[in-house]
Amino acid sequence: MKLIAQNRIAWLWILMIFVFCVFYSVSFVGTVRANDAEEFEVYRKNGEQGNIVSQFWAGYCYSNGKGVTKNDAEALKWYRLAADQGYASAQCNLGVMYYTGQGVTKNDAEALKWYRLAADQGDASAQNNLGSIYWHGAGVTKNYVEALKWYWMAAEQKDAIADKNYTEAIKWCRLVADQGDADAQFALGVLYSKGRGVEKNDAEALKWYRLAADKGNASAQYCLGNIYEDGTGVEKNDAEAVKWYRLAADQGNASAQCCLGNMYAEGSGVEKNDAEALKWYRTAADKGNAFAQCCLGNIYVDGRGVDKNDAEAVKWYRSAADQGYAKAQYNLGWLYSKGKGVEKNDAEAAKWYRRAADQGLAAAQNNLGFMYSNGQGVIKNDVEAVKWYRRAADQGRASAQYNLGYNYMCGRGVGKNEVEALKWYRMAADQGYEEAKKSLSTYGHAASGSYSRSGSSSRSSAN
Repeated sequence: MKLIAQNRIAWLWILMIFVFCVFYSVSFVGTVRANDAEEFEVYRKNGEQGNIVSQFWAGYCYSNGKGVTKNDAEALKWYRLAADQGYASAQCNLGVMYYTGQGVTKNDAEALKWYRLAADQGDASAQNNLGSIYWHGAGVTKNYVEALKWYWMAAEQKDAIADKNYTEAIKWCRLVADQGDADAQFALGVLYSKGRGVEKNDAEALKWYRLAADKGNASAQYCLGNIYEDGTGVEKNDAEAVKWYRLAADQGNASAQCCLGNMYAEGSGVEKNDAEALKWYRTAADKGNAFAQCCLGNIYVDGRGVDKNDAEAVKWYRSAADQGYAKAQYNLGWLYSKGKGVEKNDAEAAKWYRRAADQGLAAAQNNLGFMYSNGQGVIKNDVEAVKWYRRAADQGRASAQYNLGYNYMCGRGVGKNEVEALKWYRMAADQGYEEAKKSLSTYGHAASGSYSRSGSSSRSSAN
């Protein structure tokens, strides 16, 4: 009887465990389903109130049928709401829908647009997808170099799919390059010159660039020009650089046109000729090349090979500045601060200086600091002035080193510290900065504030 009782108890435990397992399993699945629906409602409600993360997840739920009936049109709507506000994941997924024709007419150009917006924010999936678009030439001219660039950027973020794509793309490039494909040869040259996926090797880069250049590949010709101008892996040869730049420029390569303009402007590898420099800069500038536009602005300010014209300089600087070119932003700020070619406007000057300063341009950082010191175009703020002076001074800008020294000597925006002041004066003086030399020789007078701060009195070059 005892054995029977024990058996009954054992069976009861087994039955209880079985019932518990079945109940737990059903509850778990049911709970997941309930949570999916509940979470979707939260996403939808928050999304309707403008929360971009919730808008993305509402789109994801509609796209995958999570907590709601699958609906591609609704997915597209919610993704677009978040994408239009700059949410990278939504931009990437919106690109996928356009690329695959999911819930919308297939449109490679739209896919490319959304992938790029997300990729530029560092989204690895978008970078991989953008690489695939360039690799296959979907809605864009096939471009192995661009494809490899985006695959590499995604692979660097440990994206497994991109890493595989990048490895396979390199193998394929080598295969077709060996068969004489100029585009693949150029792509291999880029890989060897940058050391992406292969060991950096200037000699190998030169070999592949030359093979592609000899077949008329303009990009390879431009790169060969760079190699000879810089002397990278070869003896520096400006005349050889001019030869390759000209071949690429004659095919419409804007970067080569800029470089050819530089060579004429400087008389490097060719007789100095301002008219020729102007011609090539303008040709590239008309294609929207920001570097060339900035160079054209410099030419009009200085009147080299053309009548001096500050208004025309403003036009070209603005064209380059609007593209984010820091030196053009600085130069445009300088013209606003001086009222040359445009009505004097310190607020506009400060705006453009700040944009260039945020990109690390030391001249702009110094001038922005100067404007904070004097309350020109901004509210006077010595602490901000010191911040910007220091950033420029740390990059070796002599005028900023002097200004930082002055602020330490006077205790403006920073604790008074003559030792620090003399350190910065000395660094500026070592670069030949005259005001710093004077302050070093009579620093007791500097302590009383007899020396003025220094803004920049010159434009930035485009180099």
